[in-house]
Amino acid sequence: MRVVTRDHSEDVPGLDHRPSDSPYVERVYQASEEGSYGAAAPRRMVSVANSNWELVAWTSEGVTHVSVRGPETRPTVVPLGGKPSGALGVIFGHGAYLRGLPVPDLVDTSVASPRTTARTFVLQGDEWEIPGFENAETFVDRLVRAGLLVRDPLVADVLAGDAPMLVTPRSVQRRVAAATGLTQGTIRQIERARQAAMLLRRGEAAADVVHLVGYHDQPHLARSLARFVGRRATQLQRPTDEEMLSLLYKTDAEVRP
Repeated sequence: MRVVTRDHSEDVPGLDHRPSDSPYVERVYQASEEGSYGAAAPRRMVSVANSNWELVAWTSEGVTHVSVRGPETRPTVVPLGGKPSGALGVIFGHGAYLRGLPVPDLVDTSVASPRTTARTFVLQGDEWEIPGFENAETFVDRLVRAGLLVRDPLVADVLAGDAPMLVTPRSVQRRVAAATGLTQGTIRQIERARQAAMLLRRGEAAADVVHLVGYHDQPHLARSLARFVGRRATQLQRPTDEEMLSLLYKTDAEVRP
């Protein structure tokens, strides 16, 4: 059964999303082709920094595209040019990665399927059926059984704040970097900025967010938002109809210094 949570994520008009019970998947989302924006459709989307990689499929002008997108260490502004096209995304959890397509090579970039149809795409030389919102885990299980998708559980544990046993700090650093393409410090900074943005969008005062998320002071918060979200606290507290943020959600990653 699909479960959509609303208490730890930022609602985006026209976008449905849910967590997953798969250890390989962080979240699944879909955007309707028409959306639910009404007459005041946003003109641009601010894609905030994200420490997870994802598989995304979308349709534009009747053509289907599929890409593997890596973690993003900086915000980008995407012109929408009207109502967004339909899209389906599978956001993978920290520690999961594709054999033959290392996450470090995907940071701040993407790799497109060389051939797609309305129903299929090519990944690692094989043809796969494009997953749906309800059956994304079935697709992920097939990747695992084929040996294409693997997972280092230590990485998820470390990023959640658990101290590993019998593993040296240097080994932990190497394994986190190999599985995520990022350092532990960068992941925590990104997740902290995303959580701060969520709180500000919900109306929390900047001074309260500093203490809730673990910044040193308001200038520290401001620098983090500029680097990873691309917006000031006041812009997040008073959003405009011309702009939408990419999906924000709370992960298990430890964010405090």
